[in-house]
Amino acid sequence: MDPPVVLTIAGSDCSGGAGIQADIKTISAIGGYAASVITALTAQNTRGVQTVQPCSTEIICRQITSVLTDLPVRAIKIGMIPDRDALQGILEGLSVVTSVPIVYDPVMISTSGHPLMEQGLVDEVCRKLFPRCMLITPNLNEVALLSQPVRSSEEMETAARRLSDKYGIDVLLKGGHLGGEDMMDLLVSRGRSYPFHTPKVHSSNLHGTGCTLSSAIATELAFGESMPASVGCAKAFIQRAILAGRQMRFGQGNGPLWHFFQ
Repeated sequence: MDPPVVLTIAGSDCSGGAGIQADIKTISAIGGYAASVITALTAQNTRGVQTVQPCSTEIICRQITSVLTDLPVRAIKIGMIPDRDALQGILEGLSVVTSVPIVYDPVMISTSGHPLMEQGLVDEVCRKLFPRCMLITPNLNEVALLSQPVRSSEEMETAARRLSDKYGIDVLLKGGHLGGEDMMDLLVSRGRSYPFHTPKVHSSNLHGTGCTLSSAIATELAFGESMPASVGCAKAFIQRAILAGRQMRFGQGNGPLWHFFQ
């Protein structure tokens, strides 16, 4: 049987640690076939983001159309949406998609604090894109923009359920920024809550964790796994990728994971 095709729609990271490059590595390492649509070119490295150059509505839409009219896409992951033109290109390109699961990692702020989504775009993304998705994967900084500030595991569930109920979608709220040695992510899927606990890995190489997690989930969905099972498998994958990469030295700052640990 051929590997399932997973389409990633995201920004390019020239240093290879995050964005479309991390997605392609993840999808390939898990056993999928990665197709890609670039929404923005970024000049970035392990020390931060220096420049973002968004792609036009037309080229984004045409990339998506080229993939969807030829390849049997089984799942879609969306990452960086740098501006309204990019959002419009994504919406136009995906207008023919009806039954393919879409996982959206709302990339709004980089790890180094650089804004990756223009001011005022958040509400438009929520209104137009969220209802098209099966799952969104915000972190605590992003959920503060989308729903409410979160300071505890109890508030995590409240915020995740609020988003899930409002848009009729599954929500995986990543709780890594809460601190402590126990890392908890919370999935709200079809009205049920699924906590995922992992021990904290102390590493200075965490560049691209959000990209890796969301594309891993999309790949597991492409293989036909349920949402809770897909999240569980993706969590196990990223934990091993962090462990494998923590002793490596790529660059002078926040380095990447190592996806090819197997």
